[in-house]
Amino acid sequence: MRTLLVDHHAGLTHTVPVALAENGFAVDVVGSLDQASSAFSCASYEILLLELALPDGDGLDWLRQLRSEGHSVPALVMSNLDDLDKRIAIFNGGADDFLLKPFSTDELIARMRAVLRRSTQKTDPIIVFGNLHFDPIGREVSVADQPLRMARRELCILEHLLNRAGRIVPRAQLEDHLYSFNDEVSANALEVGIYRLRGHLCRSGATPRIKTVRGIGYILELTDGVSA
Repeated sequence: MRTLLVDHHAGLTHTVPVALAENGFAVDVVGSLDQASSAFSCASYEILLLELALPDGDGLDWLRQLRSEGHSVPALVMSNLDDLDKRIAIFNGGADDFLLKPFSTDELIARMRAVLRRSTQKTDPIIVFGNLHFDPIGREVSVADQPLRMARRELCILEHLLNRAGRIVPRAQLEDHLYSFNDEVSANALEVGIYRLRGHLCRSGATPRIKTVRGIGYILELTDGVSA
């Protein structure tokens, strides 16, 4: 899931992206509100992590402006300010959650997933499609109750397709949500990932299969076992 982290503290901007990447998030890191605005003009994000005290202004003022422009991206605000009036202002300013610094990355990820579930109105984090079960928290996949192992990138592709199962996912949208600005991506990286993921699904006897919609993208469908 494409994530924008807006913070200028070196320690946090080093450790958090690593932990998030291990849990299926593609993270862009910026250190100012000007850079954050530029990032929003270049990419679509599924969640925003926002520090309040930034070199070029107040993150809460920027979030209010973002909301006034119609951006509904879920936002989790991070701050070392433990003041009731400030926390109330943060939520009234458009934040979906607040996390007091310092925090553990485990708590951050748990809160991010809770915010994302609320935004999609999902109560159960487990995604079930045909005989395939995906646990986005434990990053585990099973087919007919048998564990299915795959590389992190293929798991991220599967997660994105599962969240849009039965609908065509444009290639550009899939790439936009899988890769951050700093990822070194070859021209055929997505095709290689799709090819490997198809192999996992076929060999495991999974009923979901990936169909190519030529010139557009991909769709995850339930089939009778015939390869896509």
